[in-house]
Order: sequence, then C-alpha cells, then structure tokens
Amino acid sequence: MIKEKTDTIQKTDLKSLTKQELSDYLNELGLAGYRSDQVLQWLYQKGVSSFDEMTNLSKDLRAQLKEIAEVKKIKVHSKQESTDGTIKFLFELDDPNAYKVEAVMIPDLYPDGAANRLTVCVSSQVGCMFGCSFCATGKMGYFRSLTHGEIVDQVQIINELTEEKFDKKITNIVYMGMGEPLHNYKAVVESARIISDPLGIDLSPRRITVSTVGLTKQIKQLADEEIGTNLAISLHAADDKKRDEIMPINESLNLEKLEEAVKYYFMKTEQPLTYEYLLFDEFNDTPQDAHNLVKIARWVPSKINIIMYNDVAGVALKRAREERLNKFMKTLTDQGVTATVRRSRGDDIDAGCGQLAIREGQEKGKSLVKT
Repeated sequence: MIKEKTDTIQKTDLKSLTKQELSDYLNELGLAGYRSDQVLQWLYQKGVSSFDEMTNLSKDLRAQLKEIAEVKKIKVHSKQESTDGTIKFLFELDDPNAYKVEAVMIPDLYPDGAANRLTVCVSSQVGCMFGCSFCATGKMGYFRSLTHGEIVDQVQIINELTEEKFDKKITNIVYMGMGEPLHNYKAVVESARIISDPLGIDLSPRRITVSTVGLTKQIKQLADEEIGTNLAISLHAADDKKRDEIMPINESLNLEKLEEAVKYYFMKTEQPLTYEYLLFDEFNDTPQDAHNLVKIARWVPSKINIIMYNDVAGVALKRAREERLNKFMKTLTDQGVTATVRRSRGDDIDAGCGQLAIREGQEKGKSLVKT
C-alpha cells in the first residue's frame, strides 16, 4: 500500500525577507534580477497580499510562487477618530496569537482643512520590555518584535487612507508607538530602508525619526549604519535619580553612558538630535530640572520637544499645569535652548500609546520591572 504524503511545504513569507534576501530568494528560483524589484514594489508600494494581484508577473511564475511562498499582511482591527482629526488604529497581526499593535495618524491641517503635515506614529513591538512607569505599553510587558514587513504594513495601510481622505501621502513617520525601536534593531532599520526606497513608500529618511529610551550600543550602531534617519531620545528626566524612578533602563544605562553614545552619534553623523521630555506636574518640571535639561541640550547640537502628557489610568504622574510649563519653557529659551511644546492629541480616543490594546484585554508579558 502506498503511504500518503502528509507533509506540507513550509511557505516563506516574502515580507520576512530583507530586500537583499528577497533578491537572493528569487535569484535561487532562476529569476532575473529585475523581478525582485517588481515583487518589492507590489509588496510595499501597492500593498498587495496575493500573488494573483502581481499582474506584471507571468501566470506560471505566480503559480510557482503560490506553491512555495506567501504574503502575510496585518489588518485593521478597529480605529477611532478624534475631534481634532487624529486617527488611532488597532492592527491585528497575522500570527497564531492574533497579537494587536497600535499606530496613530496625526494631521496638521491648514485653516481650510487641507493637509500640511501628515505624521504617522508606528509600533515596532507587541508591548515593551522596558517598563517606563508612565507608559501604558510598558504596563503590558513584551511579547514579540514585529517584522520589518509588519512595520511597513502600518505605514502602507495608513498611507492609503491619507491619500483617500486628504489627497496626500504621509509626510513624516516616527517610531514612537508600542515597543522600543532599537530593541528590534534589525527590523526597524530594514523597515526604514524600505520606507525610504523609491520602490517602497519613497519617503526621505530625513522625514523618518527613530526614538529610543537610550540603548547606547544601538545608538552607536545606528550612527555607523548611516541610514540618514533622525534620532530622538526619550529622556523625560534630566538627572539620574529621577530617571531611575520612572525609567528602569537608566539603572544600567545612565545619563553618563547616554552622553557618550550621543556624542559618538553626532561625531559620526553630524546630525542634531531631539530629546523628548514628558512634563509631569511637580515631578520633573522644577527650575532645577530645567537647568539640568539645558546642560544635556548642550552635549551636542539638539532641540528639546516638551510633550504634554496624555494621562494614563493607574499612573500617578499627571500632565504639568500650564503655569509650570510656561516657567519651564522660559528657563530653556532664556538659556538659548531650542525648545517646542507638543500638545496632546486624541485625548478623546485612547491615543496614548498602548491604551487601546490594554482596553482590548492584552495579557501581561516580559518586563524589566521587578515584581
């Protein structure tokens, strides 16, 4: 009796391959080099999820690819739109756990409603390992990192919406959603390359900002990569004592180590950077905090982005009051520091990172926070 064959081919997700790996994969199938450019464009510019849609490939080639490969794509689970135009997306990943991640589209509109800037804040991980006390995502813990394909999917899907809604493509991307981008270094760098590729989203690297809580080794590595993106440091306190209280990473990677990494980054790239500083009422908004921040701003050419906090349920820290913000800003500007205030957006739609996922009942993952 002939034994039936039950083994199934483990298909390759083409979006799990880097651009070079995709080229090598198709080359091993005996395909001409230009085919990888065609496939890349279908995957990341046109956002297709089936080989049948790749109409400039022959039917035989499409049939061959169907047998051995697949195209995974995230999908919109839900979205909320704020009265200020901010749109919060909850995406469901294509994996057995059906994990969910968030992204936010933040429009800056002219008085007539036309779009000036359309910024997208993307996630790089499901949850986050680093447990910052003020962050809803930090309360989730860490589950897994996203592939570069899953990161680009967020941008591609939202890009379709902005073209339909505003007749304009996304103008800026920030890696400031769920997760620590430099903890998912390879996928974040590859996604940034694809986003800036003419065959991908075709967005200038100068319009892409990668944020980090201060992973010093990866900051230096990013400097060496020379991919041309901007760097933002999630600082949120200007001395080690206060930073230790709210950011567990500071216990091992303190401000002295961060200073060394930042100076290396500027030496290699000659690019100024941004410090993100959430202003908390009567915690990090004193005159002494402002003076300490001035010293940090002078490490290398930089600017300070003061962020008005989106209050998170269960977090004792609260948004600073306007009078304290004004005094804090005056100290910075009197000392010649370039500083701007980023107002909270989407207060009415769970726009704080991780809030929507927590509300959906996400379990608890791994964390640096000792329990």
